[in-house]
Amino acid sequence: MIMMSGTQRDYDNLSGKPDTPVWSGEDVAALHAFMEAWNHALVESGEFVDAQGLSAPVLARRVELKDGVPVVTDGPYSETQEVLAGYTIVECESFDRATEIAAQLADTPHPANATLIHDWHVDVRPIAGGYEEL
Repeated sequence: MIMMSGTQRDYDNLSGKPDTPVWSGEDVAALHAFMEAWNHALVESGEFVDAQGLSAPVLARRVELKDGVPVVTDGPYSETQEVLAGYTIVECESFDRATEIAAQLADTPHPANATLIHDWHVDVRPIAGGYEEL
């Protein structure tokens, strides 16, 4: 599983919320075209299993147990810096190959004047029981 992280501010930047740098329509289109081509290449290679982008953290709900009772809180959560923004599941020959696939995301387009709020990273983790050689 290739997991992409983001922050509420990243979502705000993409949608042009007040007080955040706005991605132009061309910038957003370039990002979508890049991701579409990346996913299409995985489908063509037979390595694609599933992929989903997730909604902004502001739309999340947290469920916790307090004194044995579930308590639901609507997001966003100020203590949460990064959240899972989306994932892609691949089935490929090795963990190294999955890492190579994830590394292709380093070229994800963004506006020339954009500054990253956090260090860019993508996590790669085998599904439990996969890649027994690890």
